[in-house]
Amino acid sequence: MTRVWEWNRPVTVREVLEDLQKERSIAYTTVMTVLDNLHQKGWVRREAEGRAYRYEAVSTRAAYAAALMNEAWSASDNPAAALVAFFGMMSPEQRQALRDAVRMVQIDEPAEAAEQPAQETEETAPAEERTAQAAPEEADEAGSAEGDEPGASATGKGR
Repeated sequence: MTRVWEWNRPVTVREVLEDLQKERSIAYTTVMTVLDNLHQKGWVRREAEGRAYRYEAVSTRAAYAAALMNEAWSASDNPAAALVAFFGMMSPEQRQALRDAVRMVQIDEPAEAAEQPAQETEETAPAEERTAQAAPEEADEAGSAEGDEPGASATGKGR
């Protein structure tokens, strides 16, 4: 798979064979068998080209790695502990890559979601002022701007 991913294009058995033979002696039939096994497992697709096939990766190496990580994490009886242990094994460079990835995911969230807390605070501030002066029954209905449970008094936090 590494060779198929590196080339990022459909490849023939002969191309993979020639590339591998730069490093070690390997038989054509071995490469053909491995690529056929990868096809049967659904990792590569193939198209006939004359008497040969061209093989192409079904997904990227990154997607494959992500699927492996997800599978391992899902198999854990304590996913949070598994993540903590995994993070503890990471190099500083890997932890920085994780931070960057989390930032990218947060950037992709809709802008409205990021703006909502600020809007809610602005909209509820006048209600909070009114609630502080209201009778206890009205205060229970109004709630608080700080995320109290619905029906909680805005003055019930010892302000």
